[in-house]
Amino acid sequence: MHPKQLSINDFTYELPDQKIAKFPLETRDESKLLIYKNGEIADDIYAYLPSYLPEKSFLVFNNTKVVEARLLFEKESGSTVELFCLEPADDYSDITTAMLQKQKVLWKCLIGGAKKWKEGLLRKVIPNHQNKYLNAQKVEKRKDYFLIEFTWEDPDLSFAEILHLLGQIPVPPYLNRKAEEKDKETYQTVYAKYEGSVAAPTAGLHFTETLLQNLKNRNIHSSFVTLHVGAGTFKPVKADSMQAHEMHAEFIDVSLLFLEELLHNISEKIVVVGTTSMRTVESLYWMGVKVLSKIEDYTMVSQWEPYELPQHFSATESLNALIGVLKDKNATRLLARTQIIIAPGYPLQIVDGLITNFHQPKSTLLLLVAAVVGNDWKKIYQHALNQDYRFLSYGDGSLLWKN
Repeated sequence: MHPKQLSINDFTYELPDQKIAKFPLETRDESKLLIYKNGEIADDIYAYLPSYLPEKSFLVFNNTKVVEARLLFEKESGSTVELFCLEPADDYSDITTAMLQKQKVLWKCLIGGAKKWKEGLLRKVIPNHQNKYLNAQKVEKRKDYFLIEFTWEDPDLSFAEILHLLGQIPVPPYLNRKAEEKDKETYQTVYAKYEGSVAAPTAGLHFTETLLQNLKNRNIHSSFVTLHVGAGTFKPVKADSMQAHEMHAEFIDVSLLFLEELLHNISEKIVVVGTTSMRTVESLYWMGVKVLSKIEDYTMVSQWEPYELPQHFSATESLNALIGVLKDKNATRLLARTQIIIAPGYPLQIVDGLITNFHQPKSTLLLLVAAVVGNDWKKIYQHALNQDYRFLSYGDGSLLWKN
């Protein structure tokens, strides 16, 4: 069956509210770890992950950093308007460039309490900056968001610093609680580096510096990609079939060095930490295929392209082609976007194993898990429920080897 014909109603299960972790464990790597391999399930904790990975495995992490994307403006009437900063306007080549803008930037936003803000400026004092303000002005309404122009009076502050000073960490809506000060630390991976996500790559929240060192001691190699997670990761599937669901697009930033490392390790077990790392690595394969197929716009992978492009190229051929085109341009980074949907019927091209949390029913993330393990996702999730695993962003996780 082509993934377009899949019904999201076949990918659901009963998730009691008490199974959803509202807060993380005090010690990250004490979270439970379910191991699935060849149809068999075992239980352990993340601290012992190295013993479940073959030596010389190549581990891929997403080093994106969550930004304080929620801005609350209080109007003179006392009512509050919330602006949720999704991603920069299309004027900017990448998120980092947009984050470094000073005094003015255009951003795609959702508005909470939009009816309270008919016209005019929203204003908010910038703390410790001598009565200087952040201003928000509606530019236009688009289909799924508002385009907002932010301006501020301090020429030394970047937009990233503005968000640090004025914004709140956007904890997932299904936690049904407000962000707390501690979330600024616990809702980031210990290796988070490049700002731009509105949600954490949650599989990485379980890793500690000690665990990372123990992986290295076992001769397990690791490297980093950057995929900035958009709010679309929480977008519910409302269509009867996946064909009618529009997948969200996300920004990818990958170094030439990473591509060369991936190619060098392609004969080893490639294990991705999180669905975002998996989306990135698999998208890189299709970008290389587009280069080999002489398709001009190789830096964007649309939703259904992987099911329509030629599939006879090896991962080695594809990565070599992508590396070659970057070297021809004297480029050290690949800036791209992906809208890839990985669902049952998708042929994994590079990835052998996935480390991931337990995802919401009827979500595209659950489809991705089913693409790795097939119909055994039901057995895995039932086992996790029976064994009191904690679910969703702050919950426990799993190591899933592809079937």
